[in-house]
Amino acid sequence: MLIIGCDFHPSFQVIAMWNSETGEEQTQRLIHPREAKEFYRALAGQQVRIGIEATGNFRWFRRMVQELEFEFRVGNPVEIRASMPRNQRTDKRDAQGILRLLREDRFPAVWMPSAAEEDLRTLLGHRCRLVRLRTRVKNQLDSMAKNEGLIGTPISTKAGRQRLQAAPLSGWDQQRREDLFQLLDDLDQRINPLDLAVAKAAATRPEAQRLMTHPGVGPNVALGFLLALGNWERFPRGKHVASYLGLIPTEESSGNKRRLGKVSKQGNAMARWLLVQAASLAQRQDPAWHRQYLRLSLQKHHGVAKMAIAHKLAIRMYWMLRSGQDYEGVRERGSHVGQSE
Repeated sequence: MLIIGCDFHPSFQVIAMWNSETGEEQTQRLIHPREAKEFYRALAGQQVRIGIEATGNFRWFRRMVQELEFEFRVGNPVEIRASMPRNQRTDKRDAQGILRLLREDRFPAVWMPSAAEEDLRTLLGHRCRLVRLRTRVKNQLDSMAKNEGLIGTPISTKAGRQRLQAAPLSGWDQQRREDLFQLLDDLDQRINPLDLAVAKAAATRPEAQRLMTHPGVGPNVALGFLLALGNWERFPRGKHVASYLGLIPTEESSGNKRRLGKVSKQGNAMARWLLVQAASLAQRQDPAWHRQYLRLSLQKHHGVAKMAIAHKLAIRMYWMLRSGQDYEGVRERGSHVGQSE
């Protein structure tokens, strides 16, 4: 069996390879993609195990390895680096460290989505980026309206748009208004079919339909939550879900002093953003959540309030999956559901 520890970079990779039959170990630098493809295809038919750190830009490499039917593992970068205490780090030493973890069966493998799930995550990610871009365009148009004294009617409404279009602008302000409205219309045309595709995908998943019974949770939030968690049964409690999504605060406590900071943001950024958007709507339907939202908004900041409700929402959605009940069924069990878990 060949075991390969790979320190992967966008333009090249450094590998440390060990042959279990001969005990021979060697290191090599492979340029992407030609040298890497030639090297791995030459190993076709053999039993090969490959391990790399979780990183970006390796989709083509993962697809090639899977086509060759090699065992492919992706590891947690934090845990991998913690196993290498030396301050002297090179690509060669990183590859050898990954190889050592693979040989000792201590490699901290992480969950990876399937090809179908990854395609849906691409769909959601593309839609989220376009929606954020559309929001920036709307904010610019709102700013133009305020500069012209048009206050009270948002640009997102038909009346607000008509008022701004009728405003007497000249020079580059007029050109800017036309360009922004044209860009807004173009983004709407591109986002609408994506919304339909997400709704169609969510309709095929009973778990997504269950999550959508919760106020504020639509197809995008439900599907994004499921795709971010993958197999939700691997989480023993709700607090592990919140930690996985980066919705818990950082902490530097020692002795009798407890210091909490901002949320860690170590999880899936898209799922976290969707949950924060849904939290603004969900808190309006839950009196207890609404009271907490108002208190935190007044005492701290509305961003802190949104993140706190998003934390609760993530745990409640996990509980809905775990219990197999919809929103009404979970609500009937009492307010402790989604808080103590």
